[in-house]
Amino acid sequence: MASYDLVVIGTGPGGYVCAIRAAQLGMKVAVVEKNATLGGTCLNVGCMPSKALLHASDMFEEAAHSFAKMGVSVSAPKLDLPAMMNFKQQGIDGNVKGVEFLMKKNKIDVLKGTGKIVGAGKVEVAGDGKTEIVETKNIVIATGSDIARLKGIEIDEKRIVSSTGALSLDKVPTKLLIVGAGVIGLELGSVWHRLGAQVTVVEFLDRILPGMDGEVAKQFQRLLEKQGFAFKLGAKVTAVDTSGKTLLAKVEPAAGGAPETIEADVVLVCIGRVPYTEGLGLKEAGVALDNRGRVEIDAHFSTNVKGIYAIGDVVAGPMLAHKAEDEGVACAEIIAGQAGHVNYDVIPGVVYTTPEVSSVGKTEEELKQAGVAYTVGKFPFTANGRSKVNQTTDGFVKVLADAKTDRVLGVHIIGREAGEMIHEACVLMEFGGSAEDLARTCHAHPTRSEAIKEAALAVGKRAIHM
Repeated sequence: MASYDLVVIGTGPGGYVCAIRAAQLGMKVAVVEKNATLGGTCLNVGCMPSKALLHASDMFEEAAHSFAKMGVSVSAPKLDLPAMMNFKQQGIDGNVKGVEFLMKKNKIDVLKGTGKIVGAGKVEVAGDGKTEIVETKNIVIATGSDIARLKGIEIDEKRIVSSTGALSLDKVPTKLLIVGAGVIGLELGSVWHRLGAQVTVVEFLDRILPGMDGEVAKQFQRLLEKQGFAFKLGAKVTAVDTSGKTLLAKVEPAAGGAPETIEADVVLVCIGRVPYTEGLGLKEAGVALDNRGRVEIDAHFSTNVKGIYAIGDVVAGPMLAHKAEDEGVACAEIIAGQAGHVNYDVIPGVVYTTPEVSSVGKTEEELKQAGVAYTVGKFPFTANGRSKVNQTTDGFVKVLADAKTDRVLGVHIIGREAGEMIHEACVLMEFGGSAEDLARTCHAHPTRSEAIKEAALAVGKRAIHM
């Protein structure tokens, strides 16, 4: 029977990063993966392939609508969807092979099959018609999450699809109905809208992007509507009739009232994700779950069973790949007797649309609810030189600082490359920096990042360029 210091179940960003850090710290490590390729949802059917399609569809949109005004004359672009899907697959393959290389480089054994905890320090791996049991001093559950499903609406990944199916449609739908106005729905809606689909988004709440700063969400909705998105907020899809050539979705007001029927070629259900614990043997092993099906852990990622830990989407907190990675590193360090730590107040979030939306720290709504006195500094990209000359002036930067100490509590950006710009705010907040610190830091000119400096200056009512 093989014996290890650590067995990690799942090879998504949390799992494979945890395994690598543990190997760096001198442990003998194995990972268990039930799918044919490593990398989990993120690399195979999530973050990475969606970014490939977002990039490719953005280029298609730019060629069709923006090149001419810059003096670049090209004939109208033609969509070759199979080639675009091949571009996506090349990206997936490259990343997956990269993880395989890292496993070999760090001498981590890859055990192919479904992992199940069968006792203290024992993991059963079942796959390819055989079953083996490995012994280990420590187990990390990093099994991630699965799509949340709508009651009574069956996902077939052809006409009624999850995010997985929406990444592999064989033709552009004429009408796409999206259930859920969160990050995934708006990103995938952007892809297919750019390629020619008419997109309608139905959201149960009265706003898009739940959890994001309200002012940012409102402007973002306006920009998406300007692009051609249609929104039905405060509404729910209660049934989808699949009997005809097109789908007929029954949409009702969330507060009750007369239903309406919306016709669609494809319905994309993305109402969130749920922790994946199926077949892990957690109940038999005595591992406690919370009321939302997540693995319960303490401040050191330990479950109630000694030697069993959990990280990533399967535990509480935002379901983000980078949060899982940080937890994987911290968990490995704790197992090795070091002081691993994750600062949950400084975890950025990004929506990779055009324009992008990014945020870190508290929203205005959260600060108001907590009774924290704060100051706001805002700066629009219409007043930013680089954005002006590139004619990409949608959006703004908002800096929220403590009214007494000036410490930055949150930063929210909507605009081009917002996802790249948010990190200077993350570094500043990690070191407890103030708006004054940010305002006094020299920024290269001309860059979009100058808008962050100006927003920090605006906290003290002294922005220069507006």
